[in-house]
Amino acid sequence: MERAGARLRRYPAVNGRNPQPLPECTLTIALPVGSKKGKEDRSLLDYETVMNWSFPDVEATYTKRDAMLYALGLGYGRDPLDPAQLRFVYEKDLQVAPTYPVVLGNPGPWMADPRTGIDWVRSLHGEQGLRIYHPLPAEGTVIGKNRVVGVIDKGPGKGALLMMERDVVDKATGRICATRTSTSFLRGDGGCGAPPAEQQKPHALPERAPDIVHALESRPEAALIYRLSGDWNPVHADPAVAAKAGFSRPILHGLCTFGMIGRALVATICDGDPAALRDAGGRFSAPVYPGETITVEIWNEGASRYGFRARVAERDVTVFNNGLAAVA
Repeated sequence: MERAGARLRRYPAVNGRNPQPLPECTLTIALPVGSKKGKEDRSLLDYETVMNWSFPDVEATYTKRDAMLYALGLGYGRDPLDPAQLRFVYEKDLQVAPTYPVVLGNPGPWMADPRTGIDWVRSLHGEQGLRIYHPLPAEGTVIGKNRVVGVIDKGPGKGALLMMERDVVDKATGRICATRTSTSFLRGDGGCGAPPAEQQKPHALPERAPDIVHALESRPEAALIYRLSGDWNPVHADPAVAAKAGFSRPILHGLCTFGMIGRALVATICDGDPAALRDAGGRFSAPVYPGETITVEIWNEGASRYGFRARVAERDVTVFNNGLAAVA
């Protein structure tokens, strides 16, 4: 079968030099749960087309400035006298935050292409993972190689799951630095007819008190800083847009929450060494509002594996659940 594909759109650069496509739709809820889009008889996700979607390679050049801006969005540098934070936001002996690959090599809003049949407006960012093979250099060029790896039809009215992977490849060496995994919950595409498949069970956390608890305060302007790394969705900046989406105010990017969890993992189970983090992933369960404190609870499960979840104490809500991390 001939592979379907969308032309890669190019947009103004974050740093003024390197054009990047707009990010794919992720956790930013464009309509309140229960809303309908269009006619009831609209077409659903086209399984064959989506599974055979051809993604052009996406080249992304980043500078030290870009890497530092990403780290600032995660809250590094809040204490400018802390050497453990300064090394991510100061060009001298700069280290790149280990979760930075999640924002590189983005394929753009391909799900909005009518040929997919996806009701992309009602899609949610359900799960996020990152496998790290080699730390990124302080600056360089990477190639994003994106692919759809699965679709699970949960049934009419129950939505569908779409799983993707992205290899982030160092252009200079050709080696894979990291693989980004994600699952989107397509609320409007249940009954699309994808072959029966069993959803992978979430990682079960131990039923005991966590071994480590690490709290990070997000800054009130965190989303305004983080969006400069490429996710311009106005639900993270414009109070009016956030209100229409059902939120009391702009929400923090899901990938910013993921990056802050990465901060906590580096500071605790990695003993401050970002190169020690090899794998981290789990499920988004609620949005974070900028200014809230993200408390990461961690369980040592042995064999260099750690279960984790993240909570917001101010609202007594879990925002990221069923997490599992591995260290070198």
